[in-house]
Amino acid sequence: MTEALGSTATPESGRPEDEVARQKGRRGGKRGKKGPLGRLALFYRQIVAELRKVVWPTRGQLSTYTTVVIAFVVVVIGLVTVIDYGFSQAVKYVFG
Repeated sequence: MTEALGSTATPESGRPEDEVARQKGRRGGKRGKKGPLGRLALFYRQIVAELRKVVWPTRGQLSTYTTVVIAFVVVVIGLVTVIDYGFSQAVKYVFG
């Protein structure tokens, strides 16, 4: 029990794992073994797999979300319009 916790040395050789991997010619898992087209295909397969996990909203939820967003945008536009009108009247009053 002379090794410290978290040591990167392998038990059989005493050398760091990175050095052992470099000498054996390993290149980092799946990415190192495929060419650019293979990596691109893997990327698209992963995208499709992730999109299958998505919980898509129903038509009713989608219309509710859309209505809420449009109403919020209209309220913010009204607020900005009122503030802009107030600032323009203040500038006209101050600078004539």
